Amino acid sequence: MATTYWDYLRLDRLLDLQGGIEGDESALMSDELHFIIVHQAYELWFKLCLRELRLARDHLAEPKVPEEQIPYVVHHLRRVTSILELCVSQFKVMETLTPQDFLAFRDKLMPASGFQSFQMRELEIVLGLEDDVRLRYGGTDPLEHVRTLAQSSPGGQHAWGRIEAARGEATLKSALDEWLYRTPVQGSGPDDPGDEEVVLGFLTEYYEKLVGMNAQKKADMLEALGKITSSIEQRFADAEAYAHRFLFAEDVEPERRARARRIRAGVLFVEAYRELPLLAWPRLLLDTVVATEEEFVIWRSRHARMVERVIGRRIGTGGSAGVEYLDSTVHYRVFKDLWAVRAILLPKAELPQLRRQEAYGFAR
Repeated sequence: MATTYWDYLRLDRLLDLQGGIEGDESALMSDELHFIIVHQAYELWFKLCLRELRLARDHLAEPKVPEEQIPYVVHHLRRVTSILELCVSQFKVMETLTPQDFLAFRDKLMPASGFQSFQMRELEIVLGLEDDVRLRYGGTDPLEHVRTLAQSSPGGQHAWGRIEAARGEATLKSALDEWLYRTPVQGSGPDDPGDEEVVLGFLTEYYEKLVGMNAQKKADMLEALGKITSSIEQRFADAEAYAHRFLFAEDVEPERRARARRIRAGVLFVEAYRELPLLAWPRLLLDTVVATEEEFVIWRSRHARMVERVIGRRIGTGGSAGVEYLDSTVHYRVFKDLWAVRAILLPKAELPQLRRQEAYGFAR
């Protein structure tokens, strides 16, 4: 028998899943049907995002990543970014639900909540969001909250099984960090003799260049303002202290400092010398990772504004602080080093002298 469109997409099953708690779509008011379909569409997009993130991670997690493989990582991450952009625009559809229309069926949801989207929790885990970064949800650990609820239904047990499995996987962040750790800095790799001295030398020279440039910038700014202001001087001092702390990983525990320092040196080297042939794709990869996380941040912010528009500052159906909780999650960052390095980048003319340039050219 020939394949048909409806059989290939299982449309009979897909279109029979909008019955809500009653399991009877005809018993739902149109606004509740709208609410269900929009959220189911989000979950389908989340499913695809998870697939693409895992593919990107798997490419990066290999012991040695061939240069020709980096474009595939970029491709998968760009697809995630495009999906999230679409998800952001989808909030416009959700906002056609007026506050009073939502109140007509909102109580049916309690204590269900969008917070219980296990795929969103799974996305956070696969990206690499650390447990201690997660905000408390109603005074409890968020994943513990989901685990407790999961005991009450088969669907919940499936959800918790997915989360537990994700927590046992490598993350995109861990794969990226390992790849960055192996990035040659001034032509030196982590297994080369004297590599730590090369890395420290590069970071020290870079910091000295940054301080020198800031001294001139500070003088120019003070002259332009026509007066000496202690606040400007303090801001420059704070910026230099931040740069030193970041470059030399002073914010990291001593036992992990050398590794963190080399990862950050890798990030900085790729960003600073992006025009070298063999750094073009790595630099694009880092920029794509930032773009992907930026879209997650935009999604969270847009989500909060949609909720505020529809229910204001009400308590969430799952007992959370509602909009206040959602706004707080906007501050989540997984790839902190990629964001932080932007505050200390130097103009090309101010960069430390590049050594072993031949190591970054195409093989002949």
